[in-house]
Formats: sequence, C-alpha cells, structure tokens
Amino acid sequence: MPTGNKLEQALAGAKGLSAQLKTFGLDTDNQDAKQMFNQLATNVDNVAQALQGRLDFVKQEEPQYRG
Repeated sequence: MPTGNKLEQALAGAKGLSAQLKTFGLDTDNQDAKQMFNQLATNVDNVAQALQGRLDFVKQEEPQYRG
C-alpha cells in the first residue's frame, strides 16, 4: 500500500478518535474527565494536522497523485 494511502487511513483514524474524545467530553458531567477528554482531543487534532501536512507533501511527490 502506498504511503499516501496509509497516511489517509491514519488521518481518518485520528479525526474519528478526536470526534469520539470530544463526544466523551460532552457526555460527562465530571469536570476533570471533561478537561481530560478535551485535552486529549486537542492532542489528537495536532497529530491530525501533522498527518495532513505530510499527506499534502506526499501527494505532491508521489507519481500516483500527480495529475
């Protein structure tokens, strides 16, 4: 599997995880848990941004992504 496809899968997974963590934060009344879930979601969002940047670069470099 080409690197671009792996990055796309990882990015989708990170976005899904972030959404789940945000939902957990909304679903709890415990402020400590809410804060923890929101911080984890922020961390995963940062990972997703890094993956997106790498994917953008790979799309420019790998022949199968060139138009």
